[in-house]
Amino acid sequence: MSHFVTLIANPALPRLSDGTVTSARWALEDAGAEGGEPDWLSPQVACDIPFAGGDPGAAQAAVRDSVGRLPVDVVVTGAENRRKRLLVADMESTVIRNEMVDDLADLLGVGETVRRITQQAMNGEIPFREALAVRVELLGGLEKEFLQAFCYRIEFTPGARTLVRAMRKEGALATLVSGGFRIYSEFVRRECGFDIDVANDVVVDGGVLTGQLVHPVLGAQGKLEAMDAFLADRGLSRQDALAVGDGANDIPMLQAAGAGVAFRAKPAAVAAAQHRIEHGDLTALLYLQGYRHDEIAAASGD
Repeated sequence: MSHFVTLIANPALPRLSDGTVTSARWALEDAGAEGGEPDWLSPQVACDIPFAGGDPGAAQAAVRDSVGRLPVDVVVTGAENRRKRLLVADMESTVIRNEMVDDLADLLGVGETVRRITQQAMNGEIPFREALAVRVELLGGLEKEFLQAFCYRIEFTPGARTLVRAMRKEGALATLVSGGFRIYSEFVRRECGFDIDVANDVVVDGGVLTGQLVHPVLGAQGKLEAMDAFLADRGLSRQDALAVGDGANDIPMLQAAGAGVAFRAKPAAVAAAQHRIEHGDLTALLYLQGYRHDEIAAASGD
């Protein structure tokens, strides 16, 4: 079989049923594909259906239609090179639930303004670098120590640590690429187990933020270039990479990676990415690579 369609539910709400899987198999046949026997990767959470023939895009659309409004994600992947050797993850609203600049701005009384700018940038309505510069300017005057203390408000997305640990156990390099602040990416790298983090720095004078960024600023192109550098260092190709993010500044790396996943993402990222996860947690990225429950449980860190 040349492809897999993987049905994935949220482990916190394991509602994937035999009936849903059977409907998916019928949908594959209706789309002109030959489906094989279902393989449950995790009971009520994830199931692979191998298939051959037909158009993979049409097969994915047909299975999504069969699932309807059920809280189940549908992902079609090729059987070849399914387990990736590089993880490239966005940080804010992906690996962590926070948007750190927005949270800081709330404490300064400018949260509504900053949050609106963030949404516009993540939707691709305004350039990311321009939006980041405006938001950072509003943080001018904050003490650096306050930023450091704010690390302990970070809330990790369920499945984040397990995703990193499981892929690293398989020999993959786990990297964090963020348009946010390095002070937070370093904390997340240590807490989550990433090998490398890349992010932006703010200018500090006398222990106080000036409201400026250190250049060059890491944006969409910088994330893509970082991914390519990680691959080159290991002698890998883009097909060996799994990239995940939620916003417009993630789109170039999502489109270039062998597997690009829009995770609970903004419309621009969903439209551009090969795959989307709307219901599952970050362990969904393991299931779509064919990881099984016992492998994931052995790496569990959440």
